Amino acid sequence: MYDVIIVGGGSAGLMASIAASENGEKVILIDKGDKLGRKLGISGGGRCNVTNNKEIDELIKNIPGNGRFLYSTFSKFNNKDIIAFFENLGIKLKEEDNGRMFPVTDKAKTVVDALINQVRKQGVAIRVNSPVEDVLYANDTVTGVRLKSKEIIYGRKVIIASGGKSVPHTGSTGDGYIWAENAGHSITELFPTEVPITSNEPFIQSKELQGLSLRNIGLSVWNPKGKKIIEHHGDLLFTHFGISGPTALRCSQFVVKALKKYDVGNILLTIDLSPDKSVDEIYAETLKLTKADPKKSIKNVLKGYLPERLIPLLLQQAQLSEDLTHDNIPKQSWMALAKLIKAFPIRAYGTLSLREAFVTGGGINLKEVDPTTMESKKVKGLYFCGEILDIHGYTGGYNITAAFSTGYTAGKHAVEQD
Repeated sequence: MYDVIIVGGGSAGLMASIAASENGEKVILIDKGDKLGRKLGISGGGRCNVTNNKEIDELIKNIPGNGRFLYSTFSKFNNKDIIAFFENLGIKLKEEDNGRMFPVTDKAKTVVDALINQVRKQGVAIRVNSPVEDVLYANDTVTGVRLKSKEIIYGRKVIIASGGKSVPHTGSTGDGYIWAENAGHSITELFPTEVPITSNEPFIQSKELQGLSLRNIGLSVWNPKGKKIIEHHGDLLFTHFGISGPTALRCSQFVVKALKKYDVGNILLTIDLSPDKSVDEIYAETLKLTKADPKKSIKNVLKGYLPERLIPLLLQQAQLSEDLTHDNIPKQSWMALAKLIKAFPIRAYGTLSLREAFVTGGGINLKEVDPTTMESKKVKGLYFCGEILDIHGYTGGYNITAAFSTGYTAGKHAVEQD
């Protein structure tokens, strides 16, 4: 009989194991894969963005999927505690742009190894290659788990940290949702977040912009009534199926939700190529450039001002001939060009699938989970943490912070509560 059984050896499960076993409790960590921390090992482009150093309110803002639920857990174990935790393990961290924290080694393996070593050091039993078939209950209280091999492992508390449905090759295949439903929990609709956006615009289908990377742009999502839903600033990449890069990933969940909410076939996005300038400033600056070189075609004049591969498309949409020179510029069309530079339209008809997303949206209904302990309100002794919960944030260390925080809280409370 174990004090705590933890199912799932990712970020949340590893942290839960450490928190639960700090005082010598009998803890077992079970994972269906052949090694622990697989998703953690590929996070942050293989460098492992362990947390974000922003203030708590800013952290919450960057977790648009029910981030406010985390105020209780962050009061016990937050991003500053995560930083201190890793430094106590001898893992030095460094801060990069937008508060992202990485190990100075730039290797996710450093972080994964440190967590696994600590789990072992604290005497946690580890079972890999041991898929769980079901969580067992009696009289609305958890009693243990049954493996697919039919072996039963008994425990007073069970923490489910089995992840969502994104990046399934790391083991996140949604097993835990079924166990939660069997315990009487409801699962909010699952959807892909932090995922590339798809479009069938002619310039996407022709692949003429494929591989073009735009820096420091603004990307906005609009509802069918012409109201802006969200805007994000950063970088963007054109692909053969649509757009990717940080701004596209951040806007993706809003595309998914708008398509569903308004029941439409596509949603308008606009790219602001010059977020720091107004339409009038762009109009004046570009016209001044043509005036300074009046014999040069506008296509060549604009080369230093705009991404070269975008120029033919912008001129075409503004109904301007590429060979025009300053003296022949129609002012109305030039204003249309300035407006396109501020709001280049691209229609999105969806995103890549949940399997190809970085993060799963939706999950266990948070109304059924105690935010101070992560314990189920349906079954005594059952806890949830990490991506299986209906919590999702932007990339940049926010999801992993939520996983570590909820994992720590679940582990700590599982051994403290009778």
